[in-house]
Amino acid sequence: MSELNITASQIQGEVPVTILHLSGHLHGNTEPELLDRARQAQEDGSKYLLLDLSGVEVLTSAGLRAIHNIFNLFTPQSDMQIIRQHGDEPYKSPYFKLVCPNPNVYYVLNIAGFLQNILIYNDMDEATNSFQ
Repeated sequence: MSELNITASQIQGEVPVTILHLSGHLHGNTEPELLDRARQAQEDGSKYLLLDLSGVEVLTSAGLRAIHNIFNLFTPQSDMQIIRQHGDEPYKSPYFKLVCPNPNVYYVLNIAGFLQNILIYNDMDEATNSFQ
């Protein structure tokens, strides 16, 4: 059994959203698996991705790197240029969001600076509705 379990679901609506539900440990050994699943979702046509962190027990620097790489993957180049030009203004990605991190994972995301650019929700319905 993998140290990280990933299941996917789709929400069809005004804006189709792929949700990757994670449980377990997100670290160096499991980082490639998450990146592969995110790339596959994008190759399958997903423009919007929600990571469900409710089951993540451990988040290391490699896990943060994976989240950062997924943010870059799902953020269009034109938006990346806006971020670079207006680096002093906060940018919140409308394409990639996180939901339901436990308090320890939230703390790690916060001290790593991820709250500046990635919206994080504590409620699945609120998170999925935010894409509409």
